[in-house]
Amino acid sequence: MQCYNCGADLTEKDFCTNCGADVSRYKKLLSFSNYYYNEGLDKAGVRDLSGAVESLKLALKFNKYHIEARNLLGLIYFELGEIVPALSEWVISKNLRPEKNVADDYIDAVQKSPAQLEDFAQMSRKFNQALNYCYQDSRDLARIQLKKVLSDHPSFVQAHLLLALLYMDQKEWEKARKELNRCLRIDRANTMALRYMKEVDAALKAEDDGGRMSRRQSRVDEVVKYQSGNETIIQPVNHLIEPKKSMGWLWGILAGLAVGVAVSWFLILPARVQSAQTELNNRLTAVGEEKDQKNAEIDSLTQQVENLTRQNQELTAQNEELSGTDGQMGTVEALLNAAYLYITAPDDTEALADAIDRIDQETMEGMASNSAARQLYEELLKSTGTDLASAYYDSGYRAYRSRDYETAIEDLSRAVSYDAENSEALYALANAYRDNGNRRQAQDTYEKVIELFPGTEKASQSQRAIDQLAEE
Repeated sequence: MQCYNCGADLTEKDFCTNCGADVSRYKKLLSFSNYYYNEGLDKAGVRDLSGAVESLKLALKFNKYHIEARNLLGLIYFELGEIVPALSEWVISKNLRPEKNVADDYIDAVQKSPAQLEDFAQMSRKFNQALNYCYQDSRDLARIQLKKVLSDHPSFVQAHLLLALLYMDQKEWEKARKELNRCLRIDRANTMALRYMKEVDAALKAEDDGGRMSRRQSRVDEVVKYQSGNETIIQPVNHLIEPKKSMGWLWGILAGLAVGVAVSWFLILPARVQSAQTELNNRLTAVGEEKDQKNAEIDSLTQQVENLTRQNQELTAQNEELSGTDGQMGTVEALLNAAYLYITAPDDTEALADAIDRIDQETMEGMASNSAARQLYEELLKSTGTDLASAYYDSGYRAYRSRDYETAIEDLSRAVSYDAENSEALYALANAYRDNGNRRQAQDTYEKVIELFPGTEKASQSQRAIDQLAEE
């Protein structure tokens, strides 16, 4: 354990023997952090992954420099199928400890395999498409998409939970139970899975109770009760005995049947035939209308498929842009490296300038203005822009005095980009363009000096330089 103030090794004393700083509370914080790290490690060992995540977050809350806790948290996220949070934890760990950090191996194992990266990207696209299907009330398509995701990534807990929720919506309780059991085998204390399982068990119990009552009622309906004296006789319907009839009654029944058949043949049957024909025509009409309705629905679904295909292509392009080395992910990683360098070595202007130059400004400006990355980038420029502009102005002006105009133009352009209010840098850039033979760019830059700094000495000098260019 090292002192937070001077870095010396601490003893059992409550103060640093090297610098005298009070380290009693600091030791308690580190002790709490180690306790929660050990608790998270124990929970991860018994596959209580949700509990392990909470414990490790508490460990990092007490000590954000706890590298082992951060690396373990990334591994648990990776096991749950959440790749982006896992990579985020490992990147932060790598920046906190650049050397001898196992996070390097984890990041290399993920990023150096194009096939694996593409597989993770496909998983994200399919899961997001399933969510879109749910928002569009296309639950069957969402279930199909989630089954594809789980066939390739069976440990993706969020996909198991969403599929179980869709089964519960369709009242397919047994299928929902199977998905929740799969989820609990991965994360045995997942709060959401346990909550869903409670609802599934209640629904299955209600169905079982309803089935037993219906079978009891059917047995009651199959018997007949009647009173004989002081006794109640219960007899099944199937065992009722028909009383015997005499032969006279039989001939009367047969004669009645013959008359009934004749009446039906001559009077009732034509009307029934006509009624059946009318009913058949009505059904044919209904079938035709239903066919037209189905055709309209097919056309509508075809249009939806085309729209969804187009949206999928757009989302695929966006995801490829985000996951590519030159996309937003690479830009955000460069931003994090620059911010870490500013925190740890704010006086190393040259290294800080090189780190900020690695940030793709076009990609960063294309992000939403309220995004955390964009706001961090703007605050970083506010804190470092003036110093960086001054450093680039000094190096650019020295290059200009040495007649190295290409280097001067490059450094002075950076100075202007970091501090647009630096009139000296803008005027020196115009002179460098002029002496390098770039007359058009020189004139445009002089005009910009006049526009941004009217009434100043630099504006007057710029006007004289423009007049001189016109004369030449």
